[in-house]
Amino acid sequence: MTPNRGAFTKDELKTKRVGVLFGGLSAEREVSLRTGAAVAGALRSLGYDVVEVDVGKDLPARLIAEKVDVAWLAVHGRYGEDGCLQGLLESMFIPYSGSGVLASALGMDKVYAKQVFVAHGIPTPAYRAFKDAESALAAADSLPFPFPVVVKPSREGSSVGVHICKKREDYDAAVKDAAKYAGTLLVEQFVKGREVQGGVLDDEALGVIEVRAAREFYDYEAKYKAGSGTQYLFPAPLPPEQYARVNEVSLAAHKSLGCSGGSRSDVIITEGGEVFLLEINTLPGMTATSLLPKIAAGRGIDFPALCERLLLGASLKA
Repeated sequence: MTPNRGAFTKDELKTKRVGVLFGGLSAEREVSLRTGAAVAGALRSLGYDVVEVDVGKDLPARLIAEKVDVAWLAVHGRYGEDGCLQGLLESMFIPYSGSGVLASALGMDKVYAKQVFVAHGIPTPAYRAFKDAESALAAADSLPFPFPVVVKPSREGSSVGVHICKKREDYDAAVKDAAKYAGTLLVEQFVKGREVQGGVLDDEALGVIEVRAAREFYDYEAKYKAGSGTQYLFPAPLPPEQYARVNEVSLAAHKSLGCSGGSRSDVIITEGGEVFLLEINTLPGMTATSLLPKIAAGRGIDFPALCERLLLGASLKA
């Protein structure tokens, strides 16, 4: 059997069965349900033959039963954004949107992603990684940077399990909570500054949006809860040189991991104008409050058109 590697023209895709894969098994399932519903609706409005597939352990059988030709990945977090789903689709010869196996796996693991960023000269906050809560607790008084620090699990998204520890007394509880989630424990130097996000689409920097959260930082509730008070400013009101630098760093992060399709990078700008990359999202959210759609809209790409652009890039990457 010769696999159809993609990418397709619009006319070709109109003859294909497009599976929007959503839901999944991660802590970000609820967000993924919303992303999947929004994407499926947008693609149907453009005339595509769409079937919605909730990702579970029976996924291979579902893909065969539904005769899925091309997959649009609306799954976030573990088993969806981390290369597992991408590897399954590669082995079934089903072209899919977004990044490939390696880029997805690297992007999902914050420790490995940081190692790549450092190797490429991309500025990112200092950090230490620990295999478990016990080792992280034992190192509390010997961290190479002072409090405040950020404690997070290395393999979760949407700010799940993330804590800002302003003083030593906050650290133990934060480590124990973060240890409940996937991956090693990442303890990172806290960098105070403005939170902005850089969007990339098909190897082009789209622009920068500023997030002004009503809460202490842009956490899960600020991202997804209606009425959270979060403000979104596009284009981000930055000096031209800082705006260009965020675009540069976001595109460099995307390329350093070998990403495809769309990505969104979380960036901090200090009072002195320094730019630090926090992390990259290789399957950004596509809900009503999600940032990549807001950035794209600011560039004249409406939501259905963005979904279609990402579908047009569907392919096998291995």
